[in-house]
Amino acid sequence: MNDAITANELFEQQRERLELRWTAGLGGASRRLETGDTLARRPSLAGYLNAIYPNKVQILGTEELSWLDSLDSRLRWETIQKIMHFTPLALVISKDQSCPEDLRLAAEETATPLWTSPKRGHELLNHLQYHLARMLAPRVTLHGVFMEIYSIGVLITGESGLGKSELALELVTRGHRLVADDAPEFTQIAPDVLDGTCPELLQDLLEVRGLGVLNVRDMFGDTAVKRNKYLRLIVHLSKPVADVAQASTDGLERLTGEGGSRRVLDLDVPTITLPVMAGRNLAVLTEAAARVHILRAKGVDPAAAFMARHSHFLERSS
Repeated sequence: MNDAITANELFEQQRERLELRWTAGLGGASRRLETGDTLARRPSLAGYLNAIYPNKVQILGTEELSWLDSLDSRLRWETIQKIMHFTPLALVISKDQSCPEDLRLAAEETATPLWTSPKRGHELLNHLQYHLARMLAPRVTLHGVFMEIYSIGVLITGESGLGKSELALELVTRGHRLVADDAPEFTQIAPDVLDGTCPELLQDLLEVRGLGVLNVRDMFGDTAVKRNKYLRLIVHLSKPVADVAQASTDGLERLTGEGGSRRVLDLDVPTITLPVMAGRNLAVLTEAAARVHILRAKGVDPAAAFMARHSHFLERSS
């Protein structure tokens, strides 16, 4: 995960989108927001001015500036000093309102970044909250090939040399899309959502043994690649079991398949295991695994329906 973000990095990332201008406190450009602050703090990463539970990015709208103006001079000075004492990452004044001189001087003295934006307060709030949460969200890199198959994100995993990249190339030729090869990055952007992306260095590339590095976008067009996708299923390629008797000990797996789940960050992702053996069409099997997962997500389980049908048949026979 990203350990921290500085005020200068946040300003540069959102400068054009929010039309930010640096009004005062340029000396605080290196002020950092640590990842630990996002886990243990009661308030939000970004929010309207709060002098009791201060947010790390304090937004000053019309109401907040009017409230400061309503205070007597001594209480106003104490409140501004209290705000600066909490060392926020930045203060943002909305709707291009004029910056109070005492607030500007306090920001300069304490090296607190003070920005101004023509955007409304709720626009600043929504965008900064989303951006900071995404930048500081838990992140992990997994080994495998991440693809979009039938509109869902599927991560193909397995030991080196089992043919993950060859399978991905076959799936691309069948109309599916590549997200990342070898080292996809997954970010938990919500309690139940893992967003998978490709590192910039590996963008559009697929390494196939014997062919080397292929540029999928150049070979198959823009529609063959996708920038990001939510992870919904893991297809794990495994070596075949040498002992046939051991492989057939659990007859239930012949009905339900070799399923399970894998823990990725804070989520359990459904997993389907496909043994790699000569003559098996792994591309068709992977497509079928994606279709079965989609059906199960809709509440349709072919194995459960068959077992129910079988039980009903036995009851009628008896």
